[in-house]
Amino acid sequence: MTIEVSAYSPAWPDQFALAAGRLAQALQDVPLVAIEHVGSTAVPGLPAKPILDIDVIVGRAAVRAATTRLEAAGYVHRGDLGLTDREAFDAPDDDPPRHVYVCVEGTLHVRNHLAVRDALRRDAALRERYGAVKLALAAEDGMTLARYVAGKSAVLQEVLAGSGLTAAEKALVLRLNAAP
Repeated sequence: MTIEVSAYSPAWPDQFALAAGRLAQALQDVPLVAIEHVGSTAVPGLPAKPILDIDVIVGRAAVRAATTRLEAAGYVHRGDLGLTDREAFDAPDDDPPRHVYVCVEGTLHVRNHLAVRDALRRDAALRERYGAVKLALAAEDGMTLARYVAGKSAVLQEVLAGSGLTAAEKALVLRLNAAP
């Protein structure tokens, strides 16, 4: 498997806006906390796999309704993929390519995504270091997604250093990212 990491595209924010609008329409009767553009495509200047990551953040009581509405809109529910309080979905099309997650507000998963995004937006040196690690990993022959994620773990801990996550939460994020 080849891991594709591309230079930052200024089209990604517009693609997110389009996808978020469609999600909001599909979820119009579900009480949403937010629809957030997370992951590397949400950070101007950062190289990324050219697939948007979108967190649809809801209260715990709205997860079932959000799941039902997304399935009705053609999204394929993939379950939690091993992460409690997060439901993963494959989009019904690649316009734009995206991963969509319904996440319970306030959970570590959501706080981690937002903390990483916000820290990388604020700190150019950290963003450059993280981007260099991503590009180097993607260039390795035979790179797998699991090795790619694990290989980014050390620099992600640097990113999370000032995030407000507890030491135990950062250790859990590290353990989850380093898992094969």
